[in-house]
Amino acid sequence: MNQPNFVIFMPDQLRADALGAFGNRRVRTPHIDALAASGTRFDNAYVQHPVCSPSRASILTGWYPHTAGHRTLTHLLRPHEPNLLRILKTAGYHVAWAGMRGDTFAPGVTESSVEEYGFSTMPNALYGGDYPEGVWSRLFYRGRIDDENRIDPDEAAVRTAEQWLGDPPDRPWVLFLPLVAPHCPFQVEEPWYSQVDRDALPGAAAPGDPAREPRYMQAIRDRYGIGDVTADQWREVTATYYGMIAKLDDQLGRVMRAVAATDDAANTVTLFFADHGEYLGDHGLIEKWPSAMHECITRDPLIISGPGLPAGQVREALVEMVDVLPTVLELAGVEAPHRHFGRSLLPLLHDPAAPHRQYAFTEGGFTVEEEPRLERAGFPYDKKAELQHEDPTLVGKAVAVRDQDWTYVWRLYEPPELYRRGDDPHEQTNLAGRPEHAETERRLHDAMTRWLVETADVLPPDTDPRLPTVQLPAPGAALVNGPDL
Repeated sequence: MNQPNFVIFMPDQLRADALGAFGNRRVRTPHIDALAASGTRFDNAYVQHPVCSPSRASILTGWYPHTAGHRTLTHLLRPHEPNLLRILKTAGYHVAWAGMRGDTFAPGVTESSVEEYGFSTMPNALYGGDYPEGVWSRLFYRGRIDDENRIDPDEAAVRTAEQWLGDPPDRPWVLFLPLVAPHCPFQVEEPWYSQVDRDALPGAAAPGDPAREPRYMQAIRDRYGIGDVTADQWREVTATYYGMIAKLDDQLGRVMRAVAATDDAANTVTLFFADHGEYLGDHGLIEKWPSAMHECITRDPLIISGPGLPAGQVREALVEMVDVLPTVLELAGVEAPHRHFGRSLLPLLHDPAAPHRQYAFTEGGFTVEEEPRLERAGFPYDKKAELQHEDPTLVGKAVAVRDQDWTYVWRLYEPPELYRRGDDPHEQTNLAGRPEHAETERRLHDAMTRWLVETADVLPPDTDPRLPTVQLPAPGAALVNGPDL
């Protein structure tokens, strides 16, 4: 394969278990499933942060969120920092960003990282609007919305991508397509709204022992007033979320058809992944939280497909989303100009027994001293922000360590958690502190400590002279351009 092109298709807030290819039989995702069948599906891929912007920054740099302080929605990738798109552009790729999902790059970085950006078809509608009466607004639910030739920003981005693929560049290219859906508010048009049989949906995972769960969970239920949401209401939210995913699947299918119609189809690699998941009623919660570590939030639906790559594969190995950067760069034959913490997935693609990772890490949250810098938000995120400012220990720093069998969560202001995932896939029963699991807890805690030390920072790529020339006068000499005395 020559230097390949890349389509990077990145939804927001998409649970891995909400796709047919990942085992869900109640949502229709034929195009995502076909992409997985033509490539490799990673069943144990984990994001490095449970919130949009920090996770995206981690994916595009190969750095963990703590490495350079990308831990909030408002500390984005800056001009002096590396990112995958700019690395590829510098290496000669034509990089196009379809749409305007602007929560990744700080001012000036988009201009230096891509050559085309925005819409060729403009949206005529935005997300949000009025909510049904009652608790629905605290479930971020709007339900069925009228079509009326509605073009939301995602649809505009997909139409832009289709048009762009009608006449792609004559050199290797990257089409970056980060979408908003299925991020809340949960809303979708027909026919997707009615595709899912509400009565056929299983119930959400119930809360565990309230005395053994992080305190933010009950605080959210109480403050949002969602503790008494019925099973039917949760199923309605879930069905609408699945409808959004079905629409997203249709959009991916259109992009894939546009790729297939180009002369570059036989030389184009597609990567499909999200930035984090969604509670969707599990544990009696909705949306996400900056220190949430549950699998429904942190497990990622990573798929890689393209000519010359193995097809029809599933990999159970632990994968981190920082691994995307070195994988793309190795496929492109481009060397990373910076130290990063990703590991290329190409050996694993070709050999299921190839060693990769023993542990996968996710981090989030803040210290109490950082409270003034936490997000402030209006409706419907107002109560979420209020909780974080009123009691910042509810959103204290946390680190999750996973191996093939266990999840260990260390929290700065609360007791740790330990879950045996094989017996407890929803991580409802906290086993931390039990004598029979003390060795497992110690091992995972030691792994976390080592990881934090090894990844605490990176040496800058450029060096400075130890004895730089200093442009100041010698002692006793006349001042140069000094003040009049």
